[in-house]
Amino acid sequence: MPEVGLFEAIYSARSIRRLKPDPVPEALITKILDAAIRAPSGGDAQSWAFVVVRDPDRRRQLGAMYRKASDIAEAIYAARGRPPHLSERQFAWMMAAGAHLWERMGDAPVLLIPCSRRPALPLRDALPAAIAERWEDEVAYAERIRGASIYPAV
Repeated sequence: MPEVGLFEAIYSARSIRRLKPDPVPEALITKILDAAIRAPSGGDAQSWAFVVVRDPDRRRQLGAMYRKASDIAEAIYAARGRPPHLSERQFAWMMAAGAHLWERMGDAPVLLIPCSRRPALPLRDALPAAIAERWEDEVAYAERIRGASIYPAV
């Protein structure tokens, strides 16, 4: 694979919704996972795991779950309406492309599923009194932002 510069990668990134059935080489999966686990995370906790799904039956089951969850996204996108920077044609194409992916996710030759673990927070008693008083707020905050730690890895 050719090396791509940072800005070239940012400027050329696109959503891929039409998947090829070609097998994915094990070396490529390993390289992708190796890059992912080196990503920064909050507190350097790396509180994530990646599940590699190759089994066709499992992929189809996960695809069905993805499709069901996508019904919600599709309804929200439709109700939100066309973003002003898209023409009617572009918006219709985006919705159709999303539907295409939603219907075929289980057909991908391999699925890499990023999983975020709950952060390991210290016990309330171990914290200074001023923070311990706000324990529930701190736990809620940690829960709200925990996705941010896995985004760079994804």
